[in-house]
Amino acid sequence: MKNFEYYNPVDVHFGKDSVEKIAQLIPKDKKILFTYGTDSIKKSRLYEKIKTLLMGHNLVEFGGIESNPDYTTCMTAVEVAKKEGVDFILSVGGGSVLDASKFIAAAIHFEGGDPWELLKNKKSVKVKKAVPIGCVLTLPAAGSEMNGYSVISRRDTKEKLAFGSRYLHPLFSILDPVLTFTLTKEQTANGIVDAFVHVFEQYMTHHGEGPLQDRMSEGIIKTLIEEAPKVMTDPDDYDSRANVMWCATMALNGLIGSGVPQDWTTHMIGHELTAMYGMDHARSLAIILPSVIARQMDSKFEKFVQYGRRVWHITTEDKRVAFRETWQKNTDFLRSLGMLTRFSEQGITNENFDEIAERIVKRGEKLGENKDIGKNEILEILYKSL
Repeated sequence: MKNFEYYNPVDVHFGKDSVEKIAQLIPKDKKILFTYGTDSIKKSRLYEKIKTLLMGHNLVEFGGIESNPDYTTCMTAVEVAKKEGVDFILSVGGGSVLDASKFIAAAIHFEGGDPWELLKNKKSVKVKKAVPIGCVLTLPAAGSEMNGYSVISRRDTKEKLAFGSRYLHPLFSILDPVLTFTLTKEQTANGIVDAFVHVFEQYMTHHGEGPLQDRMSEGIIKTLIEEAPKVMTDPDDYDSRANVMWCATMALNGLIGSGVPQDWTTHMIGHELTAMYGMDHARSLAIILPSVIARQMDSKFEKFVQYGRRVWHITTEDKRVAFRETWQKNTDFLRSLGMLTRFSEQGITNENFDEIAERIVKRGEKLGENKDIGKNEILEILYKSL
């Protein structure tokens, strides 16, 4: 196992009616930027409830944050926050609202010119200060509620980039599974797939480097596989909603990735697909993941066979056959959630493949746990996904 540092200061409040604690978690002397998405929290009456619970607090509202939050929207919020003298941000919504809130929190205090530099040149440009953040989560998927990472899109340049900092961990995160009852089937499926692939990026690498991390990862994946059909069939099943929500949080709070190699090829290519085609994040992952596994079969072989035996109960003695059976089980699971796993099913051709690969390479990125996936390998993965 590699040396590692693990830091996670997030104060998690999980369960029914946990949102009732919100007034106790934010000091009354704070001026709060209340961030949210479209009208979903108003339709569910969560908006009204938050406003009632925080009566007596000084609130400035900023709504309309879109899925895959846009840089321009975020910068508009930064202007509002600076003008109003905001010193706390309350994010109410899914991972997109929270990712936007993290960027806003960092951009308010950024003194290096354009805050986009935090994402474009993240190796050299770092967050030095950020406005504190609190979170009320309504869509379990991104895991942003218990980490310091954020992903922001810039639609004018067709970019989608990530950055992170210890300053961007939420001070608290309220996770009430009841708040997820109103999610559509598509939103629910997207969240499950996002969490599923988050685990894969940290787990499906070298064999035998972190047995404890392997078991934790396999436990999250098995739970998602077991709970997915329940929650898709009965959206009001509290226990299944709770299990999915906690899986999504555990999938990306840093624990299962500590001390072990990580991949993230699927995500890096997936970000480009979202930027290029406007594709839902989870749906881009569902297309790319099967092809990454197939393309990287040699380096992931033993780990993938282990996964098949432990999670899918594949008993075939021939490891090559077991690999293929596991690959099919994995792909079938994605498809059972309504995911398309081929570009052709989305009506997408190979027209932009070279540009997608070139954009990744131009950022100086080598992908994969071995840093051996360059432009040619990215193109192979894309073509395998047709």
